[in-house]
Amino acid sequence: MSVTRTATTRELASFLSELRFEDLPEEAVERTRELFVDWVASALAGKNARPVRVFERFAETMGPAEGPSEILPSRWRTSPLFAALVNAASSHVVEQDDLHNASVFHPATVVFPAALAVAQQTGASGRDLIVASVAGYETGVRVGNYLGRSHYKVFHTTGTAGTLASAAAASYLLGADEEVMLNALGSAGTQAAGLWEFLRDAADSKQLHTAKAAADGLLAAYVARDGFTGATRILEGEQGMAAGMSSDADPGKLVEGLGERWAVLETSFKFHASCRHTHPAADALLEGMREHGLGVDQIAAVRARVHGAAIDVLGPVSDPRTIHQSKFSMGFVLALIAARGSAGIDDFTEAALEDPELREFSERVEMVFDPEIDAAYPQRWIGLVEIEKTGGDRIASRVNVPKGDPGNTLSREELEEKALRLSAFQDGASDEEVSRMMDRIWNLDREPDVRNLLPEA
Repeated sequence: MSVTRTATTRELASFLSELRFEDLPEEAVERTRELFVDWVASALAGKNARPVRVFERFAETMGPAEGPSEILPSRWRTSPLFAALVNAASSHVVEQDDLHNASVFHPATVVFPAALAVAQQTGASGRDLIVASVAGYETGVRVGNYLGRSHYKVFHTTGTAGTLASAAAASYLLGADEEVMLNALGSAGTQAAGLWEFLRDAADSKQLHTAKAAADGLLAAYVARDGFTGATRILEGEQGMAAGMSSDADPGKLVEGLGERWAVLETSFKFHASCRHTHPAADALLEGMREHGLGVDQIAAVRARVHGAAIDVLGPVSDPRTIHQSKFSMGFVLALIAARGSAGIDDFTEAALEDPELREFSERVEMVFDPEIDAAYPQRWIGLVEIEKTGGDRIASRVNVPKGDPGNTLSREELEEKALRLSAFQDGASDEEVSRMMDRIWNLDREPDVRNLLPEA
């Protein structure tokens, strides 16, 4: 497809509405299955998290007492809207859901909650779910790329682009043609929101962003199906998203490589249970310690050389006071890496948060803007740390492709181990239940429907 500077929302809507399973290369189908397994496990890991319990109570109060769509952590069923709302919040709590580097967007946590909820209501097949999910990934990633770095500096792209991603996935399952898809994107875009200010207060807004993105996307899709109209130029219009939310929007990125490049194949799995901006430095520190045989007591200080967005997002968190906030502290994450050799889901605890040795080490970590690393970002997330040894010597350690990126991806065995670990975190599901669930997902394109993904509680 040719790329023009006048690429429009309609061009994207046309592609999405015409997408078919036969259009997808096998590797894209396989990666979608892998991403779905990873997402379900992340949603189960959110069980009993305080923000998730709040959303569950909201769903109990405002939603129907029963319905066709599963709320995964609690195992009860409700309407698609409230199932999507709770599952989206739950899958974003432990910071293990996937990320697309170039768009700095978490696709799974907004796409799969919407797609699964609608598929369970409509009786869609596993193939339909796969195509709808690919449509959601394509939408969110392309909108995130289009809105650019200036957007991400203030807006949480997963909340903004995620609303359109959810709408695209839901609309596909509802049988949208080009006009209906366009109207759904218009209504989704006018609802899109999510601001980074919450980081300074350790507030729960990150889960609100994903919950509302998934639910508002459903709202946009269902009303569009029934004839509700939305802005047809919601992205590029004079008072559209780019005009209000970006200073470096690139329209060509909406359609570049449509049908040739696939967002699911460019999406990274998260290896560490922390903000993705900490991962390159964490990998580089691990590599440096292994290569030089260093223990935590041999490290006097660590300087992480980072891209500018890492400073924007992590910089406000200088003294983490909650487990979730500690996942956005470069100092705390690197302290865990140095002291324990990992920053996994079981490493972030209240005890760790109060551990004086971890706290002391975290204060010896510094972030420094690096022009080379910033120039490569967001297409490449390079990890570079300078380690000062207790004797005064300095060591540089660099990782060009962090663990989990497409060029250094997780194997199926590693994905299954991660899924079992996440599901066990808050007793979200037994190993047997997860194994049965994974068997279904590995054969998703042959499943007649996706109802009853997990047994009721």
